[in-house]
Amino acid sequence: MEENSVFWEETIQPGAAWSHVLKRGTALRLVDLEGGANVGAIFYNFDCPVERYNMPDTLKAQHIARLTKGFVLYSDMGRILCSIVEDKVGWHDPIGGTSNAKLVKARYGSSRYQEQRNDYHKNGRDSFLIEMGKWGLGPRDLTANVNFFTRVDVAEDGSVSFGPDNSKAGDFVELRAEMNILVILNTCPHPLDPNPRYEPKPVRLSVRRAPVPGADDPCRVSRAENGRGFTLTERYFL
Repeated sequence: MEENSVFWEETIQPGAAWSHVLKRGTALRLVDLEGGANVGAIFYNFDCPVERYNMPDTLKAQHIARLTKGFVLYSDMGRILCSIVEDKVGWHDPIGGTSNAKLVKARYGSSRYQEQRNDYHKNGRDSFLIEMGKWGLGPRDLTANVNFFTRVDVAEDGSVSFGPDNSKAGDFVELRAEMNILVILNTCPHPLDPNPRYEPKPVRLSVRRAPVPGADDPCRVSRAENGRGFTLTERYFL
């Protein structure tokens, strides 16, 4: 990332939420500052939020069960919301979901803002909904999420397990917006994280300009289906 191309930087604190409209032609870089971070993320077409990230289509169109460089995130209209153009982690979880208040209380114990202020135990579902409310969205708009920096393995019998030490301090992933997308993030612990202590991690983010993908763009050519997805997306902006 060129230094002069960055026009916004900030840190998402542990257990916090964040949202932004990432414009087509820009990219969002997320950096794990300490190692072991988890960033829950959901995506919407900002111009028409009924179009949003579709986890099943993203996985089946690309024949994958993980996300990394060269893959894209599909909407439920067959268009591409964003592409993963850089990745130092190698595995991001698209299937593990997010935590809720019941799970967090059972795992970490009771915690209230009145006693612990901003260090109280937050959960992914409520964090998403609070941030979504700022954009006129609610529970009916909640959809499947991606968990960046986290690895979840699926065994042959269908059981899932949390992959420890998947992301190290300084690792990053970069998403290029192919549409004008509303990005909702939180840094709450992953629901499968076995750590008995509530220890979310901070994440540094930056937004920069990004070139429009060409005909030989790695994300476009990684799968034949992606070529069609890019064509549909480009027609949308004609």
